[in-house]
Amino acid sequence: MNTEARIFWLPSIFFFAAATVYGLLSGWEIVGTVCIALTGVLAAMIGFYFRVLARRHGARPEDEADAAIDAFSGEQGVYAPWSWWPLVVASAAALGFTALAVGWWLMVPAGILTVIGLVGWVFEFSRGQHAH
Repeated sequence: MNTEARIFWLPSIFFFAAATVYGLLSGWEIVGTVCIALTGVLAAMIGFYFRVLARRHGARPEDEADAAIDAFSGEQGVYAPWSWWPLVVASAAALGFTALAVGWWLMVPAGILTVIGLVGWVFEFSRGQHAH
């Protein structure tokens, strides 16, 4: 995670410097200066999160320059086989974005479909063939 933390720390430093330069050149115009500074804050928060994860989990094979290709092979997580719930959640998101263009009344069915999809996805391993 150290590499990922550096990837986000460097842009945060750039955006803080850019906000300072922009502020000086524009007479401290409030909207642009704050937006650029908040972009730096966003990148710094993500970099801080990755730094905390690096301290908590220690070094990974990806962080070592001389690691073997198969050093971190094996199981990477739990994935739901034959799951239809991501399709339901994606359909709800598509309906929600359609509501922005067509009409706000479509947000109600999109919200209901989102709740149904998320509950089904979260509790997928609690029932049926793949219950744990």
